[in-house]
Amino acid sequence: MSVKHPHDWPDSVAERLHAASIRLLRLLRREDDDSGLTAPRLSALSVLVFGGPRSLGELAAAEQVRPPTMSRIVDALAAAALVSRDPDPTDRRGVRITATEAGRALLLAGRARRVAALEARLAPLTVEERQVLQRGVEILERVLR
Repeated sequence: MSVKHPHDWPDSVAERLHAASIRLLRLLRREDDDSGLTAPRLSALSVLVFGGPRSLGELAAAEQVRPPTMSRIVDALAAAALVSRDPDPTDRRGVRITATEAGRALLLAGRARRVAALEARLAPLTVEERQVLQRGVEILERVLR
């Protein structure tokens, strides 16, 4: 079976969406450079800020990494005072990892930068284009649930 050259692929919605997603992620990743954190650390912090406290195992599962890897990520976030380790109220032996106010502020500032970058890219769109894009986003949100 031969592999098709990308230029020979049909112009499908899925392929165009895939390519656009990659470009979008690259654009947004540039905005994260100001945080000083690696992508895995930002991602773990995001889970804690938007999803609430987690055990190390829960956080590792959410991020699809092994617990030792997540332990190193949490160690770095704790050293930067972006997360705290607190006793689990339901398990005296357990620990819950919680985003600190500094962690929450850092993550929300990054989100504001990413949203501003997107808004700047969307600013030249016409009202009609914005309406079409809004409908497309609604469909994507439904499909990805």
